[in-house]
Amino acid sequence: MSVTTGQVHSAVQALTQSTDTLFLLLGAITVFLMHAGFAFLELGTVRRKNQVNALVKVLADFGVSTLAYFFIGYQVAYGVTFFADAQTLSQGNGYELVKFFFLLTFAAAIPAIVSGGIAERASFYPVLIATFFTVGLIYPFFEGMIWNGNFGLQELFKLQFGYEFHDFAGSVVVHGLGGWIALVAIIFLGMRKDLVRTGKRINFLPSSIPFLALSAWILCAGWFGFNVMSARTLNNISGLVAMNSLMAMVGGIIAALVVGKNNPGFIHNGPLAGLVAVCAGSDIIHPISALVIGVIAGVLFICLFTYLQNRTKIDDVLGVWPLHGVCGAWGGIATGIFGQVALGGLGGVSFTVQTLGTIIGIVVALMGAGLIYGIINRLTGLRLSEEDEFNGSDIAIHKISATSDDQ
Repeated sequence: MSVTTGQVHSAVQALTQSTDTLFLLLGAITVFLMHAGFAFLELGTVRRKNQVNALVKVLADFGVSTLAYFFIGYQVAYGVTFFADAQTLSQGNGYELVKFFFLLTFAAAIPAIVSGGIAERASFYPVLIATFFTVGLIYPFFEGMIWNGNFGLQELFKLQFGYEFHDFAGSVVVHGLGGWIALVAIIFLGMRKDLVRTGKRINFLPSSIPFLALSAWILCAGWFGFNVMSARTLNNISGLVAMNSLMAMVGGIIAALVVGKNNPGFIHNGPLAGLVAVCAGSDIIHPISALVIGVIAGVLFICLFTYLQNRTKIDDVLGVWPLHGVCGAWGGIATGIFGQVALGGLGGVSFTVQTLGTIIGIVVALMGAGLIYGIINRLTGLRLSEEDEFNGSDIAIHKISATSDDQ
């Protein structure tokens, strides 16, 4: 029986669709697993009386984020709704559905980032309400501007400067936005009550270095799915992205070893700083540039986190603003520097555009979070009572402690 050209083409197309769907599904699962890393990073950092809350909060945030993104956020960003029959939705092997899942894991990273900054004193349900509106409105508003060309911003950049804002895997769109939103929430909540004793600020040691280390390994491994699978199809996959992710991660480790003076908290967060910063330009920069970006990100994180802890009243428990907000912004700007052909990059970027786009992302985060957290704080309050904060959020909110000997 002869096989026609049309049949061959149809078979190849079906195979391509199915492999792309599987590729992106594996990426979605990988990034979803990173949320365990967020949860255990918080658990390993906070005191034992707040460990249950760290685990519950990240998972609950993911559930709320899914509803917000499914019913509101995805339409805001991409103009797509899911109010159609299952047969229509499953066309093309359901690739568009898996694409939603993949992008959802990015969106849900925003409240997971915020969670680490506001730990140990945040009220449970008001924060979940903030999560709903953050993932439903603020994040997709900026996501759509950058990754879908909404509101003509990218078109304007290209018209005025010749290039669009480049953020391949979300240094600014995801991490930068999350970090600056977290800063607003942190400021609204204020410092933990027992962080100041006899007029002086003290700092608490991490409650579990093993869990902190485990979370760092989970996040580092997941980041290769976060970055590499942002290609979204097998045809666009690039080994350069994987190599640059590796080198930026190593740069963060080396910076933490030297500047962090062997502090295990810094050593396990250093690679995360490098990975945050390299997301934006991982597809166009040289591996040596990725190493430099990672080193600078590691130094930025350690210096800023140390400054916050010792010189300010900003109580950022996990250092999410320097790690995600500042390093994410650095990644966006660094792409405009190291993406240039003269520095070994592939080109196609503008330093001016990268700087402007990063600033716009910060402004969107600050204004949007200020509005949402400000309204919720006015209506319900964002903070636990002083007694509940003293007893710990585990007992106050969940009526159970992390280990039986705490009861």
